[in-house]
Amino acid sequence: MDSRLVLIAKPDCHLCENARLTIAKVCAELGETWSELSIMDDPQLADQYFESIPVVLIDGKVHDKWRVDEMRLRTALLKKTN
Repeated sequence: MDSRLVLIAKPDCHLCENARLTIAKVCAELGETWSELSIMDDPQLADQYFESIPVVLIDGKVHDKWRVDEMRLRTALLKKTN
């Protein structure tokens, strides 16, 4: 994982799409990079997170599940960089 923020998601998931939009907006504002992993491509991720997606990891730790709150995400990323 090269990015500080990783979204674990799956295709055709409306919550995942909402998470992508929020993450893209906040990361663009803060100059952060992010990446996405699909549970469809990784059986271990599917076993671990199938019931929780989308899942946001920051610095390898779970930050949010199901819904991504823009303010909470921004605050977490700012705290980690300062």
